[in-house]
Amino acid sequence: MNQEHTLVRTLHDVGAAVWLGGSLMGAVGLNGASKDVTDPDDRTRTAARGWARWAPVSAAAIGAHLLGGLGLLIANRGRVLSQSGVTANTVVKTALTLAAIGTTAYSGVLGVRLARAGKVPAEGGTVPSDATPHDVAVTLQQLRALQWATPALTTAIVALGAQQGEQQRPSRMLAGIGAKLARATGR
Repeated sequence: MNQEHTLVRTLHDVGAAVWLGGSLMGAVGLNGASKDVTDPDDRTRTAARGWARWAPVSAAAIGAHLLGGLGLLIANRGRVLSQSGVTANTVVKTALTLAAIGTTAYSGVLGVRLARAGKVPAEGGTVPSDATPHDVAVTLQQLRALQWATPALTTAIVALGAQQGEQQRPSRMLAGIGAKLARATGR
């Protein structure tokens, strides 16, 4: 039985695309451009303000991705249970999604901490200088690592979503169900 799930697929895919694109643009564009701010005391503040403006869009994208993912899981629950490879993909993708939510949320916490620090000297939005206070420097170093973790995780989520699309080809579905049945019957 073929059913269309265009809305949930769109929520899932567009949510992931915005999450990935926003995090990557922030790391490359926003944090990178903060190094060009003339006053070193305004660099972290400028980056923190930009991220704060993006946060509601990011939260909406993550919510859309999760809602779409739940809809797809419900719509494809039979395949998840019966087709070889689909369960593993779903479990790994769920774990990566939870990890990406974690890195995104922790980045937000660190961003708030950075914004509360006010005007502090730094080389850029995630790069401390010798004059950066120690506590702020630690926050910047953590943000510098996280700015790449979230795009890496969301790229993997998008790739696994593409794999799930390939698993829905009729030939792959039949082969996957056959493989799972063969394992279950010991053949």
